[in-house]
Amino acid sequence: MKKLGINTSAGILDIVNTILAATSWFVIGFAALGEVGGAEGATGGAAMFYYIFMGIGLVLHIIGLLKSRKAGISITGHILGIIGTGVFLLSPALALGTFVLLIIAAVFTLKQTPVVTK
Repeated sequence: MKKLGINTSAGILDIVNTILAATSWFVIGFAALGEVGGAEGATGGAAMFYYIFMGIGLVLHIIGLLKSRKAGISITGHILGIIGTGVFLLSPALALGTFVLLIIAAVFTLKQTPVVTK
């Protein structure tokens, strides 16, 4: 079975996005506190950083899903990655769910197991 580079890229980005999701509450929270002190736009800028990374992860998982389906590789990791990044893009307040989903998505995406047909 051929391994796909897009799956490896998506799995590694899932690990990075997991770390980012874990730090997002603190960074966005401290940026909001900074705005109280007079730093205008800090919260929006901090949130945009996380949105960009999660958006890239979403695009990688959609492309990986299509390519994996063609190559006969399990798409479980990609589906979990799409849900995980989508949950974060819906609201960073749901970062805990994103954290859990992206850890599981990274494992399944990096395994690249073939689809079993009976």
